[in-house]
Amino acid sequence: MRACGVRGGSLEVNSCFYECDVFHRRLRPKQHEFLYRVFYFYLDLAELDVVARKLKIFGVNRPNIYSLRDRDHLQYGPGERPIADNVREFLGRAGCPLEEGGSIRMLCFPRMLGYTFNPITIYFCFRADGTPHGAVVQVGNTFRELKPYLVPRTPDGKCDFEVRVPKDYYVSPFSPVDLDFHFRFHLPDEKLRVFIDDYDAEGKVLISTLTGRRKEMTFANLLGFTVRFPLITLKVIGLIHWQAFRLWLKSVPFFRKETRAEDQRGVFRPHKSLRRFLGARPPPRG
Repeated sequence: MRACGVRGGSLEVNSCFYECDVFHRRLRPKQHEFLYRVFYFYLDLAELDVVARKLKIFGVNRPNIYSLRDRDHLQYGPGERPIADNVREFLGRAGCPLEEGGSIRMLCFPRMLGYTFNPITIYFCFRADGTPHGAVVQVGNTFRELKPYLVPRTPDGKCDFEVRVPKDYYVSPFSPVDLDFHFRFHLPDEKLRVFIDDYDAEGKVLISTLTGRRKEMTFANLLGFTVRFPLITLKVIGLIHWQAFRLWLKSVPFFRKETRAEDQRGVFRPHKSLRRFLGARPPPRG
């Protein structure tokens, strides 16, 4: 398994960047598509202190130009636990426990000047011998809710990880809750290749791809990305609302979150519209 080529002192680490194209194509009921460029952090969660020293403008659980905060991601129970601990707990609850000595690498946007938004975060999980174990996709929406999905390893398939699962989650007002997600992606190496399709009873509705090329995690590269992609997380949330406006202009059907509260399951940090329905049966605390 190839490391991403950063050295902290004499320590070679696995963390790197990916410069990416994000592509969406809606097939029904109205056709709509867009393409934009972003950059992602790919972080080995065991190397965060080394990466913070290397990058200077990246912090872990403290203010900086870029910062990774545990509380922005999955959280089980009271208090604030490390991201890796929560991912391990999710894997255990899902019947796919990660062995002692295994590692987790995280594809995400960190906070930028204190603001964060991650439409998708992927945790790639490895056994102690470095072989892939499985993956967890954490999907976020504009209500600041999160929902994780287990994506098993498929060594004999066309992709390294693949699963089709019920969505059971409100992601967009222009997509109903009762769709399936079909996740397919490869282990990140020189290239990043992530494919997510939405299906309803009649077939494929939405095609989403995230593809990119690896860049070394150096201070110079991060400065270059900061100039080329200023305020990256604000850019992402702004583009989401711009595309929503375009869909509204096309009269794509609009689904209100409150109308399908009973079909939204396993949601972390539930919005008040969902908490009212859940009452005494809250989902895992986020």
